[in-house]
Amino acid sequence: MSIPESLIPIGIPGSRVRITFAPGGLNRLGVIARDEGAGRVLLVSDPGIRRAGHEAAAVRSLYRAGLVVTVFDEVVENPTTIIVDAGLRVAKEFKPDFIVGLGGGSSMDCAKGINFLYTNGGKMRDYQGVNKATQPMLPMIAIPTTAGTGSEAQSFALITDPATHQKMACGDVKASARVAILDPSLTASQPPRVAAATGIDAIAHAVETAVCLKRNPISLGFSARAWQLLEGNFERSLSDRTDDDARAGMLLGAHLAGCAIENSMLGAAHALANPLTSHFGVAHGFAVGMMLPHAVRFNAAEGDLYAAALGLEADELIRRIGQLLEAGNIRRRLSEHEIPEEALQRLAADAAGQWTATFNPRAVGVAEMLELYRAAY
Repeated sequence: MSIPESLIPIGIPGSRVRITFAPGGLNRLGVIARDEGAGRVLLVSDPGIRRAGHEAAAVRSLYRAGLVVTVFDEVVENPTTIIVDAGLRVAKEFKPDFIVGLGGGSSMDCAKGINFLYTNGGKMRDYQGVNKATQPMLPMIAIPTTAGTGSEAQSFALITDPATHQKMACGDVKASARVAILDPSLTASQPPRVAAATGIDAIAHAVETAVCLKRNPISLGFSARAWQLLEGNFERSLSDRTDDDARAGMLLGAHLAGCAIENSMLGAAHALANPLTSHFGVAHGFAVGMMLPHAVRFNAAEGDLYAAALGLEADELIRRIGQLLEAGNIRRRLSEHEIPEEALQRLAADAAGQWTATFNPRAVGVAEMLELYRAAY
């Protein structure tokens, strides 16, 4: 695919986030941040990004632009309120005027979470829902190092409450990044299992947004283009890590799928995946990948919405998703993840209470969620 040579942030119709999309974009972080008015930058990342060398490269770029920087890189997968509070303590001591989130969705979500609490006070649960922040928030640049969550395109932070294991969706337009730097060279350092899990997550975003109850002409355009890019590049990106075009296609596809979420919502597959992650530690991408074919079959039983949105009838879409799961070497059955069958009822009750379940095109309650878990068992 063709990659724009320009590193000047450009706008995408239907998105409030401007992007730069080119290899080496991370090296321009400092200039872009300075142009956005940054002086004191809090860089939020994780240990894996530090080991890969991306954190040091980001700090060098910020220093070269004459900016003051401090780093919080203790983010873990599925960040909890405990991790956000730890980052908040760093922010309060440093007093930033700008935030950079560098890493996967967890780092970017944690950066947003810190931003909520640093600028508006309170606890993360105070912002569960939409547009609960009353004060302006710090400007932010988001830099994904995986082709997965599309968090850089979204105004939501997903933060887990460690007491309930619930993922709290905290959304506010003020939490959106001003600029997303899409640098395909950063995804080359992903371990193969991470690339598979995050890629399948992005694919699920494209599929679920295409049929959710909040779909609209803008989101459908994002969903369809994201599906084309992701479906067309996933296998190539896994089989040949030197295929720069395939990795670029995945990164852009994941971003556009994130734009689709921002303009619509998800559905049952994500509602089913979250309890598998919170209660049994199944990586989110693997969990949603397992459940996606069953959600598609369930939704298509009362009318095939997928053909018009993605150009594939449901049976063909399920077959294609199966091929993609196979390419990612992703286990397809809940039993393969040592989830006891007696836990399904509890999982179903949890899944039925997930926010994304309310946007599924076919109504789902505890009985339907249990049926879907049993189909995947």
